[in-house]
Amino acid sequence: MPKRPASPKSRSAAIRVGIGGWTFEPWRGVFYPEDLPHARELEYASRQVTAIEINGTYYGTQKPATFAKWRDETPEDFVFSLKASRYSTNRRELAGAGESISRFLNSGIAELGSKLGPIVWQFAPTKQFDPEDFGAFLELLPDKLDGLPLRHALDVRHPSFACEEYIELARRHGAATVYTDSDDFPSIADRTADFVYARLMRASTSFKAGYAPKALDAWADRLRAWSGGADPADLPLIHKRPTAAGSQDVFAYFINGAKERAPAAARAMIERL
Repeated sequence: MPKRPASPKSRSAAIRVGIGGWTFEPWRGVFYPEDLPHARELEYASRQVTAIEINGTYYGTQKPATFAKWRDETPEDFVFSLKASRYSTNRRELAGAGESISRFLNSGIAELGSKLGPIVWQFAPTKQFDPEDFGAFLELLPDKLDGLPLRHALDVRHPSFACEEYIELARRHGAATVYTDSDDFPSIADRTADFVYARLMRASTSFKAGYAPKALDAWADRLRAWSGGADPADLPLIHKRPTAAGSQDVFAYFINGAKERAPAAARAMIERL
């Protein structure tokens, strides 16, 4: 299969910074005002950050009306990243995921329209890289849905994916590799698509904004480098072949770690950028 064509962009390349979900009780009185109705949490959160990664779609099917509601409650330039259904990725043979992929894609996600960001395909930490089977899975991911361009991000979590063969395969299909900033999963910094997707998972309660100021400064520099089409100098690459330059969208989510600090970390990063 030839490399997936670059997705048309309705806006110039941007760095989007966000959080995972918007329902988390410890955010009440810290991120959300105490008197904010729960029904207005998405409305509020989407005006504090520029993107949100939805985890609920990984566990269960949502209705088209739900996606439409999320679309209507958020600002015009807001973006959602969606985790694809676990039934598509948590399986022994990925090549047989066609039906579950189709079921997820046709569950109503197109209702998000221009607010549909990357779709994240998260694989279990025990799922090892099998070039043939993984390649067959990538063949099943479509470029468009109801005329809407799709962007796919691969959240691979087994060390066996940290190899040149995987990098070449992902690039051939134009699917991004999630950069995971964590000691628990491989941190693959190689760019494999026309956008970058990062999940920053080291937030700590030791800092009001989850990260030390110098750490946030360093991440701001990395996000800017990616946005400009360059590789951050301090992140090692697996495949030394140069990646095509050019501005590109970047999605960075403060997620996991000390989750109660995630909104503050995202806001601190947005201020830096």
